[in-house]
Amino acid sequence: MKFKTTGIALTVALLLPAAAFAQGKYPAKPLRLILPFAAGSAVDVLGRLYAQRMSESWGQQVIVDNRVGANGIIGMEAIARAPADGYSIGMGNIATLTINPGLYPKLPYDSLRDFIPVSLTATIGNCLIVHPSLPVKSVQELVALAKKRPGELIYASGGVGSAQHIPMELLQAMTGTRLMHIAYKGITPAFNDVMAGQVLMAVTGIAQSLPYHRNGRLRMLGTTGVKRAQATPDVPTIAEQGVPGYEADSWTGVLLPRGTPPEIVAQLQAEVVRITNLPETKERLTAAGFETVGSSSDAFAALIKNDLARLGKVIRDANIRAE
Repeated sequence: MKFKTTGIALTVALLLPAAAFAQGKYPAKPLRLILPFAAGSAVDVLGRLYAQRMSESWGQQVIVDNRVGANGIIGMEAIARAPADGYSIGMGNIATLTINPGLYPKLPYDSLRDFIPVSLTATIGNCLIVHPSLPVKSVQELVALAKKRPGELIYASGGVGSAQHIPMELLQAMTGTRLMHIAYKGITPAFNDVMAGQVLMAVTGIAQSLPYHRNGRLRMLGTTGVKRAQATPDVPTIAEQGVPGYEADSWTGVLLPRGTPPEIVAQLQAEVVRITNLPETKERLTAAGFETVGSSSDAFAALIKNDLARLGKVIRDANIRAE
């Protein structure tokens, strides 16, 4: 009898999240939004905006929980291990979901198994910049020069396997070129050395580079998206310049722990899309260098699966390992 009572109690406990939703009580208490990166990062900027809007809409506070460290691994593990009751939400990005699995032989989470993709919130436009002393004005000219001087042209990144490193490895793989990589401890010192002409080129965020492109201190050769960025309609994509299929924008989306009731997933997905489509959200994020999306759960899941394969191949072929 004791065993039966325990079984009944367990069954009731498992049904509580769905029952609460059916009674129209979700969310009935404060929620937690787990972010794998520090305050001020792109993921944090997005997360705090969505947390504020959800708090206003739901009448329940959404508390931001920055779980920082190990290239986002600590935060992603926290999301994966959180209760699947709809009260622990997470945000993941291209690095944590599709690059880390190729860099680290053992991760405490599985990008496809441990999460429910809710919605892709936004992409973050990147661009290829060069110092004006480099005598090239297009991607085609850069590729031609790199083929004449294999292994001599130097580019900077914010670290091995970073959002600046992988796009340059992808460019080399797709153009048959060979460049020299210098990994810095963060994008800021790398960017500063490109500005100073100590290093010739880098992939950086459009928002970071645009002011210097406009005043001539840097030259933006191309952007990394599938279409031209809203902020730089006069700058062609890298794909337009003889590298068809090239794509290396960053992206960020909302996740839930695997096992969260589908009714809650659907409600959160609708709320994320609603917030994304608000005019004030679009205006604020566009000004910060983002391009808003607001996708279905299936579309976000397909993106994760595709980039795991696509970027995983780049990492394997270039034999990149986390430091």
